[in-house]
Amino acid sequence: MSSHWDGIGFTSQRTRERLIQRLRTMGIHDGRVLEAMLNVPRHTFVDEALSSRAYEDTALPIGHNQTISQPYIVARMTEALLAGRALGRVLEVGSGSGYQTAILAALVEEVYSVERIEPLLKLARRRLQDLGYRNFRFKLSDGGWGWPEHGPYDGIIVTAAAAELPEALCEQLAPQARLVIPVAQGQQQQLQLITRGEDGYRREVLETVNFVPLVRDGY
Repeated sequence: MSSHWDGIGFTSQRTRERLIQRLRTMGIHDGRVLEAMLNVPRHTFVDEALSSRAYEDTALPIGHNQTISQPYIVARMTEALLAGRALGRVLEVGSGSGYQTAILAALVEEVYSVERIEPLLKLARRRLQDLGYRNFRFKLSDGGWGWPEHGPYDGIIVTAAAAELPEALCEQLAPQARLVIPVAQGQQQQLQLITRGEDGYRREVLETVNFVPLVRDGY
């Protein structure tokens, strides 16, 4: 797979390395995650007019009232999902630009990703194919219910804020698997880590976040 070092200036290796150093100072320590964040070309996942801001640690608009997440949040969620383990099959709810999908595809065996906005899904698929990834599958779907046909999953990551924890996603977790999801709590959103144990689910709050809402059919 090409490393896609085709940029100069704002897409240069030095610019990317400054972002990686910032992620380290913010507490991201998993070397595999940092390497993926360095190598996946974020500028190819945003509109050309925003390319000069691609390696800023900020969320950016991608159209359809959606955003590409802040790099720190992508790294934080990915690190929490992996927890130092090698993962086989992972579900992503909310493909968006495809950037988080690409980060996952660089780190796990298989990525299954659902997206409810068809133009975003088509563009994300083309971007990943152009970058040489083959270990992913996309589905046009209401993401709230996941993709149970391919479960159980070794990990599930949700890139939109749920009004409450979706039980259907918890049920698609394999034993000891993790779900990383933003959940609305009053006026705030909490990034939560759900781990499926032998006797139920353990919930941990990681930090306060700000995501677009998870929209499900009929809600």
